[in-house]
Amino acid sequence: MNKTINAAVYEKHGNPADVLRVETRPWPTATADEAVVKMSAAPINPADLNQIEGKYPVRPELPATPGFEGAGTVVELGANVKGLTSGALVILPHNVGTWREAVSVKAEDLVVVPGGIEPVQAAMLKINPLTAWRLLHDYVDLQRGDWLIQNAANSATGRDVIQIAHELGYKTVNLVRRAELVDELRAEGGDIVLVDGDNLRQEVKDATGGAPIRLGLNSVGGDSALRLANCLAPGGTLVSFGAMSLQPLKIPTGLLIFKDLRFRGIWINKWYDNVTPSERMETFQPLFEMARRDLLKTRVEKAYSLSEVKAAAAHAAQGQRNGKIIFEFQ
Repeated sequence: MNKTINAAVYEKHGNPADVLRVETRPWPTATADEAVVKMSAAPINPADLNQIEGKYPVRPELPATPGFEGAGTVVELGANVKGLTSGALVILPHNVGTWREAVSVKAEDLVVVPGGIEPVQAAMLKINPLTAWRLLHDYVDLQRGDWLIQNAANSATGRDVIQIAHELGYKTVNLVRRAELVDELRAEGGDIVLVDGDNLRQEVKDATGGAPIRLGLNSVGGDSALRLANCLAPGGTLVSFGAMSLQPLKIPTGLLIFKDLRFRGIWINKWYDNVTPSERMETFQPLFEMARRDLLKTRVEKAYSLSEVKAAAAHAAQGQRNGKIIFEFQ
């Protein structure tokens, strides 16, 4: 086994393609309660780029290795570790920095992935599918046949919302910015797919037959979030989990007074830290079941090796991609 590993590192905040580099480190050693995980795959998420830029609420001590998400194989076990076997495929917690070839992690923080799920897909189950599941369960008590509406429906989380909602019998209104995405998202299970625009409220009303929509999911902010709020039924809830437009929410007072709307937010890392390991597994189980049936498959536009970290970060920062940028480890 190699006695060294490569790891991505940044020593100061800035443009990821400029500040990232790869350095050689000693092979990690496990304490009594830890396991050494050899990484299989790790995606580049917007939050990873934001953290490197210094625009994320959590700033690790520098120099730091980025990567909130990833999966790998257990190769060594500490003396006290129980209930974990060497060779198990595991999902890593978000505080270890996954953009490295191997890492030592507290065994109790690892989530064991059942057979039948590819490591590359397992590496992308923790942030987007988990967010989608909690969005559909924690804010509005939806029943089969109920409607929800979301913007940026072609994002990774948006596609997961479509598939999970379809599975649970909820109906989705999905907003996109590009007309060429309409048929694609319909094929993935989106009930209604519309191009977001000024006449949205009427278009949604016509498409749904005026059905009440009590849940809106916002990852854009700005005017798009306001259009979503205007489509909600009185007493409805708008949950924000992203701000792609970099514009704040502007909520007219009338929506609060006359429609009594609720505005909430979710940060999945915070949820993850606040629940017990068994509560995490309760959410992972149905996601694993769907993944084994080839649902929740996250598209990958390109896989890079860790040595190409600068090019990978630059690619991930581009808009209008057709999938995730990931690192695959040999």
